[in-house]
Parts: sequence; structure tokens; C-alpha cells
Amino acid sequence: MKKVLTVCVAVAASILISNSSQAQQVKIGFFDEQAVLALMPGIGKVDTALQVYAADSLAPEREGLMDELKRTDSLLKDSTKLTPSLKKVLQEQAGKSYYKLQNWQQYQQEALQARQQQLLRPYLEKVYAVLQDVIKEQKYTHVFKPTDVIYAEKSDDIALRVLAGLKIPLPKEVLDAIKAAGISTGNGPAQPALRPSLPAGARPVRSSR
Repeated sequence: MKKVLTVCVAVAASILISNSSQAQQVKIGFFDEQAVLALMPGIGKVDTALQVYAADSLAPEREGLMDELKRTDSLLKDSTKLTPSLKKVLQEQAGKSYYKLQNWQQYQQEALQARQQQLLRPYLEKVYAVLQDVIKEQKYTHVFKPTDVIYAEKSDDIALRVLAGLKIPLPKEVLDAIKAAGISTGNGPAQPALRPSLPAGARPVRSSR
């Protein structure tokens, strides 16, 4: 009798798990934030601001480091006038300045990327607010970047739904792609085409020139 009950419980559990799995069907989509950002109104200001940051902040910082290193080296050449403690401090300062200048390209790239993320934050907040609505409305269980997807139907390109939800002016070919996918949009008038390809081929915002 116990064996029969055990088998019945196992079968019932199997049915419940099977029904639960069917109820929670996997729905996969892919999303390219760079393609959406490239079409956001005013996004070109980010590139301009990065150029200004590089010219007005990073360039003077590098020149200042070079001047400081020259001054420190000059003082160290006549080390007889320096106390041991001061000489040690100057040597440490010179070492730090030299290391930073030797690795300036990496430092500059990291600084530009950090500045870019700061400038992109208002745009990203709008994009991801709409993305969350789309995921919830369309009941996506998994969302990947296009580079992580081997195959997916065009209808699973969430970028089109996000662009429609942002209600921003879009190029005609993008509006046509949205309509072809059966996605409703309340966008304003179409703006001149920025590029011949659809959103998936849009170029990402660059961190520097």
C-alpha cells in the first residue's frame, strides 16, 4: 500500500512540474542599446561633450603632469640641498607622474569611458524604463545582446518595440520596420534617414574620436 501511495505522489508531482513548466514558457528576445541610443534626439551632444572634456580637462592634465615631472627632476638633480625625507617624497611623486604618463593612453580611455557613461545616463534611464515595460508587457523571460544570440526571429528584436515606446522622431526605414513588425507607435514625424540600415546595424556612440 505504501509503495502504491509513493508512486501516486511521484506521478502527481511529475504532472504538477510538467504543468508548471508549460505555464512558464520561455520567451527569448535580444536588445541592442547602442542601436537605440544612436537614434535618441540630442545624442550627438555626447560626442561633442567628450571632445571638449578631452581638450579642456585631459590635455591640460597631461601637460601639468609633464611640467611637474620636469620640475621634480630638476630638484632631484641638485639633491645635496634636499633632506632625505624631502628627497624621498620627490622621488615618489616623480615615479607616480612618470608611470601615469607612460600609461596615459589607457588612463585617457578609461576617463573618457567614465565621462561617457555619465553623459549617457539620462538617455539610458529613458531607454531602460521603456525596455522594462516592454519586457513585462510581452512577457519575455530572457533578454540577450545581439552578439550573444545565434538565431532569433525578427519579431524578437526588442529594440523596435523600445523605439516605438520612446515616442521619438525616427527615420522612415525604422518606422517602416516597426509597422512591418505589427508594433503600434505614437511617434512624431519621421526624421531624415541617418543611415541606410535598420536599428540592428546602427553604429554605437563613440567614446572618443
